[in-house]
Amino acid sequence: MPSFDLKSLVRDIPDFPKPGIVFKDIMPLLSDPAALRYLVDAMFVHYFGTRVDLVVSAEARGFILGPAVAYHLGAGFVPVRKPGKLPFKTKEVSYDLEYGKDTLTIHEDAIKPGDQVLLIDDLLATGGTMAATAKLVEELGGKVIGAGFIIELTFLKGRDKLAPYNVHSLITYDD
Repeated sequence: MPSFDLKSLVRDIPDFPKPGIVFKDIMPLLSDPAALRYLVDAMFVHYFGTRVDLVVSAEARGFILGPAVAYHLGAGFVPVRKPGKLPFKTKEVSYDLEYGKDTLTIHEDAIKPGDQVLLIDDLLATGGTMAATAKLVEELGGKVIGAGFIIELTFLKGRDKLAPYNVHSLITYDD
């Protein structure tokens, strides 16, 4: 597969969502047809040949890449959402954020025991959201076989929270 400079299409937004944070905006990357095709293909190729029954993504930007990767892998897609957003019976997990707590929910029948699950999201920062998502999957009997990201902020060491899993990032930032 030919290489593509995805990083050149990520826009830095200083002081968003709060002072001192440099937000990595993937919208220019997603709006470029060649870049979008490349990033979906690159994620698919990394996990090709691995049995994946379901791709699970947390809202909201994970919903952009997750279904496309699931389609290419011949897998189903399961959303993980904030409380009150899913209409059926749910299981939830709360987790710590850098500045508070958050909660994620999943339909209680979304994962069957033994399902091989790939987690997909746009960004790996501290790892809290994906670690909480992995916990939900495993509590329902699924087996997390990997976690894929468009961007990884390596200096925040989120990969450490996902150590048992095959973590793959298409773009990394070291500072």
